[in-house]
Amino acid sequence: MKYTYTSISDITHAVTKGTTPTTMGRPFTEIGVNFIKAEALNGDSNLDPQGFGYIDADTHELLKRSMLQEDDVLVTIAGAQVGKCGYTRAEHLPANTNQAVGIVRVNKLKANPRFVYYFFKQPSTFSLCQTLGAQSAQPNVNLTVLKSFKVPLPTRSEQDQIADTLSAYDDLIENDRRRMVLLEEAVRQLYQEWFVRLRFPGHECTRVKDGVPANWTKVALKNICPDFRETADPCELEPDTPYIGLEHMPRRSITLNEWGVAASVTSTKLRYYANDILFGKIRPYFHKVGFALTDGVASSDSIILRPVASNLHAFALLTVSSDWFVAVVSKTAKEGSKMPRADWNLMEELLVAVPPAGILNALSDSVDPVVQQLRTLALQNQKLRATRDLLLPRLMSGEIEV
Repeated sequence: MKYTYTSISDITHAVTKGTTPTTMGRPFTEIGVNFIKAEALNGDSNLDPQGFGYIDADTHELLKRSMLQEDDVLVTIAGAQVGKCGYTRAEHLPANTNQAVGIVRVNKLKANPRFVYYFFKQPSTFSLCQTLGAQSAQPNVNLTVLKSFKVPLPTRSEQDQIADTLSAYDDLIENDRRRMVLLEEAVRQLYQEWFVRLRFPGHECTRVKDGVPANWTKVALKNICPDFRETADPCELEPDTPYIGLEHMPRRSITLNEWGVAASVTSTKLRYYANDILFGKIRPYFHKVGFALTDGVASSDSIILRPVASNLHAFALLTVSSDWFVAVVSKTAKEGSKMPRADWNLMEELLVAVPPAGILNALSDSVDPVVQQLRTLALQNQKLRATRDLLLPRLMSGEIEV
């Protein structure tokens, strides 16, 4: 089936972009109105909250042009990730955005906004944005060009059906993501309770001296989970070997549920195995720490940690991903030519209070099943994304009818 092609400008009320408040002398705040940065546009219809900042209500009112509305289609128009897109829902509002994000406000009488979002999500549209962005010194797509993009436009009924079909996958992915957030928060709170507040099983009967309970031992990190540096020549790797670069590692999530493939790498990498803990060492305050779901290779900008005993895995994972640990590593990071890097020579000597085996085993009994749930949900989302991405271009082109 062939569709009629229509310019973005012909089916929208407006195509504009945001404004960064600091350019107008207005600061970001700790809480307030959502300020959606380009980092929140992860290519899924559900925006990544880790990419949100905040502004106060007065600043939001001042930035009227970039106030977001429900069903706005968002497209990254500046920076390395030009072409990444997202979609605003009622739960995100009130919200604003910056000048790196294009706002495509669809006329609902002419097109389904979700259908237009999926047009931007197509690999071909993303590639077009990347190509256009590469034509300037600072990658960007200007609004005039964005308005000229041609959208294949079937009947409104067909648009609705296509959007509903693809949205069903996105909704399942989002439900799984939310479950993962809750599971991760639960194990973080358990770690805080036992190892920061020291309300571990049996704490009532345990004497504490200098902040360390009796029978606990201070041990250097290298004796719990040493750094494994098994190098891998890219020429010897299967092209579809999972590859985790820093760009694939989420902030403040212990589940490394995204990766690329080794076919895209050219320099020597580090091997990791399922359950290994990866610590992103560039700008460690970005808090990129988590466990691997599969075997694969990682960027040399990661530290690969492998606990020396199975009952240390949960303890090690929650320790090196904890706020206190990341804060200490960030303060001792080496200042590189461009950005700070975690210094393993200092990290490995950090002393960690390790409890007796009974408490470690109790922690594992509580956390290991959660880690397995996280693995199951993450791999399920991988399959859902793969299926959705297989259907997407075929539905949008009319190759498959709904």
